[in-house]
Amino acid sequence: MRTLEGKIIVVTGGAGLLGKEIVSYLRSKGAIVISADIKQDGDDPHSRSLDIGSESSIQGLVDTLIKEFGRVDGWVNNAYPRTSDWGNKLEDTPLESWRKNVDMHLNGYFICSKIILEQMKKQGSGSLISMASIYGMVGPDFTIYEGTTMTTPPAYAAIKGGLINFSRYLAAYYGPFNVRVNCVSPGGIFDHQAESFVQNYTRKVPLRRLGTPGDISPAIAFLLSDDSAYITGHNLVVDGGWTSI
Repeated sequence: MRTLEGKIIVVTGGAGLLGKEIVSYLRSKGAIVISADIKQDGDDPHSRSLDIGSESSIQGLVDTLIKEFGRVDGWVNNAYPRTSDWGNKLEDTPLESWRKNVDMHLNGYFICSKIILEQMKKQGSGSLISMASIYGMVGPDFTIYEGTTMTTPPAYAAIKGGLINFSRYLAAYYGPFNVRVNCVSPGGIFDHQAESFVQNYTRKVPLRRLGTPGDISPAIAFLLSDDSAYITGHNLVVDGGWTSI
């Protein structure tokens, strides 16, 4: 893969499970990576405060980076805001919770995309990636949650499915300005879930294991690199074969 040396890349939700690994991996490839999160890391000189639900917070970060670096080469929409009742079953999900989650997550990605893509348009280059999901592509298999208190929230499917097609729209809109927009759709990621869930998932997925953050970060790096210079409007699936069966 061609180097990311010197590229200025923002990863929203950089303090989270996937975000930390993405930030670390991109830095190992030579990128200057801004970890943008509500939770700042005081030991990281490139950690910045960001609330993706606030237009002024996003615009302020972009303005600061342009003053400091002169450009932003890549942006990864990875933040995962959610309400305290996230994970409730459909029948236990109030309308207000649905609205709030869609507003924080899908609409937050919209604001980030709008602001950074306009900056990339001015530059005449850039790559935006949004984290989607296999559950934005296919319906959930609820049997994998049997024997647990887990489920997949109904808003998750709507948000991630919306992001995939919104990214296609953005790819078509900004393509003439040499700006690329893609998605990455991970499968299930191991995060110390209940053993019965891990076993159920492992039995179904062709590669017979849950993914790890380290499985996802190389896909992000590829779509940010010049190796993917002719790829836009694409949803790169990293799921161990889940959606192939």
